[in-house]
Parts: sequence; structure tokens; C-alpha cells
Amino acid sequence: MNPSPWEWEGLKSTHEITSVWATGQKQSRAQRNGRYVPEAMRHPAKMLPAIAAMVIGTYSRPGELVVDPMCGIGTTLVEAVHLGRRAVGVEFEERWAKVAVAGLALAERQGATGPGRVISGDARAIGRLLAELARRVALVLTSPPYGAMTHGHVRSTRDSGKAGIRKWNHRYSRDRANLAHRSLPDLLEGFGRILEGCGELLRPGGAVAVTVRPYRLHGELVDLPGCVLEVGQASGLEFADRIACLLCGVGERRLLNRSSFFQLHEARRGWARGLPIHAIAHEDLLIFRKPADGPLVEGATPRVTSSGTADDKRIRA
Repeated sequence: MNPSPWEWEGLKSTHEITSVWATGQKQSRAQRNGRYVPEAMRHPAKMLPAIAAMVIGTYSRPGELVVDPMCGIGTTLVEAVHLGRRAVGVEFEERWAKVAVAGLALAERQGATGPGRVISGDARAIGRLLAELARRVALVLTSPPYGAMTHGHVRSTRDSGKAGIRKWNHRYSRDRANLAHRSLPDLLEGFGRILEGCGELLRPGGAVAVTVRPYRLHGELVDLPGCVLEVGQASGLEFADRIACLLCGVGERRLLNRSSFFQLHEARRGWARGLPIHAIAHEDLLIFRKPADGPLVEGATPRVTSSGTADDKRIRA
């Protein structure tokens, strides 16, 4: 197994029984440098590698199966195979699925021992897409989308010396069928279907880990973690734990800010109005469990092969 560049084992030994994980000691780019393909940086909302590694190391064992139903550029998969797990991801956007495959190929060249694969498809049908994995998955790790566009990469006037703010790499996709384009109620309904399907794949006692953070829409705080918590329980999963995964670094005497330009801008505007608003510096990690005595899955769907429908294509390296 290839060790994590941010000394994940040391983090785990320090925080294995606490509800705060210091996963932001290195910036996202530094955590990915050399470990991920350059194209991975173009995704607008990537899971922090240190969070993925901590979750996988805590809730699964080497050789076990880890699934990400909305895998994006494959952070969950890359960290899983480096830690000796078997990994399977589903991704709606073929563009990102191909980046995930390239990431797995790089991990293999770097000595990762776990096998991984990616399927381009709609995770709302994950029970059919991965029917052969029913009751075999130890861990599902994923994160919901935050809308059609995110902050992405930003260069302000202060950085560029030019008037205005330039944004790039801030779109998930332009496909209206993507959950990222849905209203919050529709997004939660779709995410609930994904969690229900993942429940069919989990072995009894298996874990679902969802990384999610609140966000501001037109200045109003949206409690997305609270919404996801309700959806997870409604899908038949048992709520087991809640952990704060730091996005900021912990310095000797202060926190090291990693907040985006727009998060800081929103917070400063609030303070200027006399309304203290704080830039979000952590991810909520919600842990669910499949009940150990859950019912058996009946009538398993026949395995869908690479000759199946257009929305179920195996993307291989």
C-alpha cells in the first residue's frame, strides 16, 4: 500500500476517538500534487483526500469493498486503492469518469494494491448498475452536489491587477439531467434514492459516510448537512455518528485559513452590516449504518454488462 503524503496514519492515531479530524493541515492542491492526474484539479467540488483516507481507514479494512455512487474525479477510489481496498465508483458525467479512470491508472503505477473500476451512469439506479455487489459492500463514501456551479478557481483584482473577478473550473456540467441542476427538494429526493440503492449494496452493519457542508444562498445559510441527515434516516439507514473534518489548518497558535474568496467576501459583508457571519472551515461527516438485522434483498437484478444500455458504460483505463 502506498502511504498518504499527509501522514494519514499519524492523523488517525491522534484523532481515532475524537469527533474533530485535522484533515486540512495541507491545502487541497498539496494533498493532490503528484498523487492525482492534473485534470483532477478542474473539478469544481472535490472531496479532500485526507478526509477520504481517514474515512476509508476507519470504516473499512484492507481487501474490503468501497463504493462511491457520485465519484467525480475519483478521490474516494484513489485513496481506497492506495489503502488496499477494492473500489467501485459511479459517475454521471463521462468527462469526470474518464479522469477518475486516469487517476486509478496513476495509483496503480505508484504501487496501489487495490483494484478499482468506474461506471458512467446515473447513481439513482445504482441498485441496478451494481446489482452484482448486493450485500457485499463494506463502505459507501460520497458527497452530494452543491448546485450547478460552485466557487471553482477565482482570481480577484488584487491577484491579477485587472478590474473584476475571473472564475473558471466552476461548473459540474451543463447536462440538465444532472442532480446538480435540480432545486434543493429535487436534489434531496434524488440523493435519497441513491442512498436507498446503496443500502441494497451494503452488507449488514456496513457504513455510509457522507461529507457535506452548509452553504449560503443569497446570504441565507442552507443547512444541507441537516437535510442529508433526514434523508439518510428516511432511506432506512441508522444515524451513527457526526464528525467535523477541518478544512483549515491547525497552527501553533491559530487556525490557518483555507476558505475560498467568496466565503470570505460573504463573511466580511456580514460583519460590515453588524451581522457576524463566519466562513465555513469544516465538512460535516455524517455516518450511517445499515441495520445488522436488515432484510435480505430479494429478486436481484441480472448483472448489466458493458453491452448494456447507453447510460451504463464501463470506463476503463
